[in-house]
Amino acid sequence: MIRHILFIVSAVLVSWSLALPAVAQTSAGYEIASKADQANKLDGSESVMTLTIINKSGQKRVRKLATVSRLFDDGTEKRIIRFIKPADVKGAGLLTFDYSKKDDDMWFFMPSLRKTRRIVASEKAKNFMGSEFTYADIAPSSLEDFTYKVLGSEKVDGVDSWILEARPKTEDVADKNGYSRRVAHIGKKDFVIRRATYYDLDGELHKEFVAKDIKEIDTTKHRFRPLDLSMTNKQNGRRSVMTIDDIKLRTDVPDDYFTTRSLERF
Repeated sequence: MIRHILFIVSAVLVSWSLALPAVAQTSAGYEIASKADQANKLDGSESVMTLTIINKSGQKRVRKLATVSRLFDDGTEKRIIRFIKPADVKGAGLLTFDYSKKDDDMWFFMPSLRKTRRIVASEKAKNFMGSEFTYADIAPSSLEDFTYKVLGSEKVDGVDSWILEARPKTEDVADKNGYSRRVAHIGKKDFVIRRATYYDLDGELHKEFVAKDIKEIDTTKHRFRPLDLSMTNKQNGRRSVMTIDDIKLRTDVPDDYFTTRSLERF
């Protein structure tokens, strides 16, 4: 039934979509959100990225990161992100277990402290290593934590895209993620989020996310990744850009690589 509703929505004009009953909007919205979630998940990957943190004066700090991920049979995506440059952050790392039906597990390791610290749910709205990306951006909450509504559609960089609103179901979920509302533009064919605006807990515009240079990484399962991602804080003028310099499929990473013990090796 959900797929049938989505097909109807995709076949009509924006004005008709806006006139659909609330139940249909919610069902179609969840289906789009679910497909967007799956479109970004690779069976396994290895990548090198550059994180550039830009303050409101235009000054830059540049970080180099290496990432390894693997998607397990139960739907859990495990990932290690490790900083490799510059020297003052080399060896710092984040281990995430991104579950499909419950809150994620996250651990952060800082070499200077020689200690791994668990990131609790209440900390996920905090900025990751001084950037405008939060822990919640890196490992998003379960889809079931939000309600969804299709607001319409429009072109983004020439690509037909859904306009999808997501709202936390509870104040606790809003606090954990750091926003009261998100409006995303999601490609109708590839289901990649191309743009998103975030509103803070007071309902004010907070951040804007933009994804560019979108590539089909897994041509068999049609999984995509944007190679250029930016997050701009509209309230303090700061911006962070994540560029994927190299990425390849890799499914042979052993289970025991995704452990806190492995995280602490550098």
